[in-house]
Amino acid sequence: MFEQAQIQEFKEVGTLPNAFFHIEFERFTHCDVCLLCILLQAFTIMDQNRDGFIDKNDLRDTFAALGRLNVKQEEIDDMLKEAPGPINFTVFLTMFGEKLKGADPEETILNAFKVFDPEGKGTLKKEFVTEMLTTQADRFSAEEMEQMFQAFPPDVAGNLDYKNLVYVITHGEEKDQE
Repeated sequence: MFEQAQIQEFKEVGTLPNAFFHIEFERFTHCDVCLLCILLQAFTIMDQNRDGFIDKNDLRDTFAALGRLNVKQEEIDDMLKEAPGPINFTVFLTMFGEKLKGADPEETILNAFKVFDPEGKGTLKKEFVTEMLTTQADRFSAEEMEQMFQAFPPDVAGNLDYKNLVYVITHGEEKDQE
């Protein structure tokens, strides 16, 4: 996603690229910046029509992209009612901040991966991860994908252990295999 030099540059400049807002980063940790980047990507993916706001149609399209085609209108309306007004990135960030207050960053990121792993195996196919990261939001380049898979190589069956990946992202070192 972002290299250390880019994250440092974001902290120094005080803004995220392609964002609709400015944030002063002096008070944020590396993990906070990573979480902001992840939330920006999530917002960008959900803002299907790219108008800078998440609305009913964006939510319906997002659910469809995740394989849920028969979402009730009431469910979408209930989700939108949680916001104090139109959902731009600032509102989205505030809503997530309220939900994440006191939440474990490792658990939060794991839950994001689990959306794509309904069987709960802890792994995702390399091809699927590549497809998602090269076609959605702030798209990864071929070089970034290669770097990621060098750092976190898939197993012989082509599965990426996202649980270990999340552990390294949130703790900075590989978990001992038990």
